[in-house]
Amino acid sequence: MFSIDELIAEPITPAEELNANASDQRNQFEIFVLKKQKQVIDCLKQIEADYTKSVGGSRKVDFKVDRWLRAEGGGGVSAVLQDSNVFEKAGVNVSAVNGFLSKPAAQQMRSRGRPLSEDCQLAFKAVGISSVIHPRNPHVPTIHFNYRYFEVHDPKTDELSSWFGGGTDLTPYILDEDDCIHFHQTLKTACQAHNDEYYPKFKKWCDDYFVVTHRGECRGVGGIFFDDLESEIKEDSFQFIQSCANAIIPCYEPIVRKNFMKEYTDADREWQLLRRGR
Repeated sequence: MFSIDELIAEPITPAEELNANASDQRNQFEIFVLKKQKQVIDCLKQIEADYTKSVGGSRKVDFKVDRWLRAEGGGGVSAVLQDSNVFEKAGVNVSAVNGFLSKPAAQQMRSRGRPLSEDCQLAFKAVGISSVIHPRNPHVPTIHFNYRYFEVHDPKTDELSSWFGGGTDLTPYILDEDDCIHFHQTLKTACQAHNDEYYPKFKKWCDDYFVVTHRGECRGVGGIFFDDLESEIKEDSFQFIQSCANAIIPCYEPIVRKNFMKEYTDADREWQLLRRGR
């Protein structure tokens, strides 16, 4: 059971349906990411309020919330903050969609080892949370994160396949090694609570995935990234991805608060904008 007060908007799936089928993992994940969306937004709003108070200001800013529906099935809740004192732009978005896989999408899943039947319509459901948070001060890094659940029903075998994916990564503009250590240690702790192999495996996956090949550089200092995660006990994967998502605020908030009052030059700002656009 959950309360609408824990969310920023009505869920895409009717609340009655979510509560009536609360044991369904897809429904559990939708409730989880909607709650996480509000927690992250509340954290950013509190940071903004504390900064404004510290500089003797009175400006109040808020997220613009848009609840949208998708003709093919499902929809999402988008929340965007722009031109605030601390965050130049921050988006925290949730989607909960369903429909039928396109042939290219189904083939791409087969290429990753999914034994999906051909010549039939494959119904899917997907739920996820994604975010990009761009700070104004170049001493504060940008953070990206997304966590998602995907399931496909095969009508020929009547089998339901489901898995998780996602990750969190950090892009500093002015490098602070202590911040990077804190960020990675927080993610490592979240991973090691479930499997000692997860952090080194998913860190390498992130390092490899976010390489800008033609520039010979990485997007930032990495983090974790994974896909097609499924355990024999489905609850194990669900518990793991919750730990990763729950690490978002503790891995990032202290870095923001440590750096958001630091002075910076025009050159620092130009580098930030250049690095962000690469």
